[in-house]
Amino acid sequence: MTLTIHKGTNEIGGSCIELSTRNTTLLFDYGTPLNLESKKLHFTNKKVDAIIISHPHQDHFGEITTVETTIPIYCGKLSKELMNATKLFTGQGLLENKFYHFEAWKPFQIGDITITPYLVDHSAVDAYAFLVEYNGKKVIYSGDFRANGRKSKLFENMLKQKKLKDADLLLMEGTMLQRSNEEFPNEISVENKILETLKNTETITFMVGSSQNIDSLVSAYRACKKTGKIFVIDMYTAWILEKMSSVSTSIPTMDWKNVFVLKVYGGSYYEKIKKNRDYFGDFQYRLFSNIISIDNIKKEPSRYYVKISPWHIEKLLSKLDILSANIIYSQWLGYLKPEFSDAKTIKLYQKLQENHNWIYAHTSGHADLESLKKFSEALSPKALIPIHTEHKDAFCKHFENTVVLEDGMPFVI
Repeated sequence: MTLTIHKGTNEIGGSCIELSTRNTTLLFDYGTPLNLESKKLHFTNKKVDAIIISHPHQDHFGEITTVETTIPIYCGKLSKELMNATKLFTGQGLLENKFYHFEAWKPFQIGDITITPYLVDHSAVDAYAFLVEYNGKKVIYSGDFRANGRKSKLFENMLKQKKLKDADLLLMEGTMLQRSNEEFPNEISVENKILETLKNTETITFMVGSSQNIDSLVSAYRACKKTGKIFVIDMYTAWILEKMSSVSTSIPTMDWKNVFVLKVYGGSYYEKIKKNRDYFGDFQYRLFSNIISIDNIKKEPSRYYVKISPWHIEKLLSKLDILSANIIYSQWLGYLKPEFSDAKTIKLYQKLQENHNWIYAHTSGHADLESLKKFSEALSPKALIPIHTEHKDAFCKHFENTVVLEDGMPFVI
């Protein structure tokens, strides 16, 4: 079996890993780069038997729209729904790829390769690591994972899996290798910061963060519940939570008490819903029984924690006749830098920081160094290859049997 990392040895995001035998070629992830200067992948004249997606973040699946639709795409069932939501609400339409679904911990076969998905704790739901087996060889791809989310038990369970021990190769992400997660070590600390802000505010509060970071949304809802506040979401977030309700009854949706959908600034979202009526089903009608208007919010703005696009915050404040608000930033700090956001977005964030009470409350979706060490020590692979990292050479200082590769470099297992 031969490994080729096409993208990911020198950057975070845009991941694509090839594992091939004489008869079978698989790609694990096919993502859009996070770094705006990084080139997107484009394969030509290459036979690929299947692409396996680890989780529904665009830096791991975004480029599947560029491949032949006849190439099978394997992913979790919920992942497909969330990938479709991303593409649809960003104006790209529903995915036309040929999808197959796998289930956690159940092996499946593609050609002469056996793959076993392991559900992991990550800021994306339905995220997986993989055990790949061929002719007595074992390769583990960690995907993106952490040990500090609301599903941290999944991390502990993986450490106990005997089948994962002593693999020939571990491909392990290193996003947080040289970053600290001390300020907000887990989701509870994020929830407490939101709670503190909501408890002491005399004005409206906004959330800037990913609608698909479900742990973060749960933290927001729980803080609202504890402080008697109302959680307001946009139509896109309402749809994401609607899809989550199919797999969990403990995640808030627009039907829950003190959760409402904002009526204004949803025009472009609703246009997409109307154009895809069959896909959205009765959601498009139930949506309007859970609407909240500007007039409602205007009566007592401090009662509301509002999750909308940051592009709409100033517009809403203008309609509410409010000059200053709390803005809780609940996502990666990298998006505040020009490498990962365009100039227009950077200018928007700067303006919001200057004009409002800007508060950071976010825990990483990736394992810190301590968790990475714990993971590697428990699995004890014969070789460890860094991926999804900007600091691959630093792995050698912390992990035994590290093999450093470059993008496009074949490695025979």
